[in-house]
Amino acid sequence: MMPYLTTHWGNPSSSHAHGRPAKAAVEEARRRVAALVNAPPSSIYFTSCGTESDNWAIASAVAAAARAAQPASPPPHVVASRIEHPAVLEYLAAQAAAGALSYSLAPCDGEGVVACDSVLQLLRPETCLVTLMHAQNETGALQPVSELAAALATAAPAVALHCDAAQSCGKVPVDVQALGVTYLTLVGHKFGAPKGVAALFARPGAPLGRLLHGGGQERGARGGTECVPLIVALGAAAELARREGEATRMHMEVLRDRLQARLLEALGGEDGRGVRVNGPSDAARRLPNTLSLGLRRVCAAKLVLALGDVVALSAGAACHEAADGKEGEPVISPTLQAMGVPLEYAMGTLRLSVGRHTSCAEVDSAAEALAAMAPRFVNSWTNRIKDGLWRLI
Repeated sequence: MMPYLTTHWGNPSSSHAHGRPAKAAVEEARRRVAALVNAPPSSIYFTSCGTESDNWAIASAVAAAARAAQPASPPPHVVASRIEHPAVLEYLAAQAAAGALSYSLAPCDGEGVVACDSVLQLLRPETCLVTLMHAQNETGALQPVSELAAALATAAPAVALHCDAAQSCGKVPVDVQALGVTYLTLVGHKFGAPKGVAALFARPGAPLGRLLHGGGQERGARGGTECVPLIVALGAAAELARREGEATRMHMEVLRDRLQARLLEALGGEDGRGVRVNGPSDAARRLPNTLSLGLRRVCAAKLVLALGDVVALSAGAACHEAADGKEGEPVISPTLQAMGVPLEYAMGTLRLSVGRHTSCAEVDSAAEALAAMAPRFVNSWTNRIKDGLWRLI
């Protein structure tokens, strides 16, 4: 990034001497990102974040369908899953409230995987788009995107397919040709670039409207001066991920499995029921870096607060207090609810991740800290809460 923060500071949309090096750098980054996902460079558009990319893909498909619809037709329809990122679900809810679209949500199974048939059953004559993430952000469960693309090609070839690959890109192979998607979102900070830069793949010929109106940047598709340093960084991260992806994946997989084994041994108990692994039982069907564990009858939110200066982790639920100071209504993540995770494990769910720089010593230290602290937050709240008292975060 440094040369584009100092020496080559020109606007890439300018044709003078200061702008040309910046323009060349943006285009080189575009080629590198395209190579990572096996796409033509002309199909890659830089954005500020995954949320923008997700919103842009949905808005483009919906707007194109609305233009093509007959007068008095129902609004365009979108199918998503119950386990999508809020960048998808919140946008759909907002647009549905405005009357711009309708949408349906497909369920997942107990391992957090969405079945193709459950998506196909929700299709309507006015369906214009299906959006299914490549890997679930909480559990790491890999979704059958390529199988869904093949099924749609037969059952509804006019329906576009968007895939949010924010979590998977740079961790497992992501090939837009093999996946068969119309749109794909990738996010820089998930594989080594700084926060604040992402990209959208749009298959040549796919509808791509303007989400941001302004100048003619990104070949007229997205107004706004390009942030050259961040785009250059995204390109560099993409090149590293392309060259070193397999070695990085194997490194993370070994550490994830090590962490899982240490925690199951320390907290599983004699019957093994003290810990539940959330997601596919086959670890090969999960991201290599992500581990979601439910600690039975532990309040994960309190454990996270206690360990926040020692281990970087997040909870899948919150333990709110009622007005009288006692344990109140549990707040469970929508993903855990969709999976049907038992409440006694959902309240104790932790998400931990390893990375390319994580060491075995760090994994062992984290496991030791968790094993020592978790028993302090075991409580009896599950005996006082009836089924059905879950509330969405």
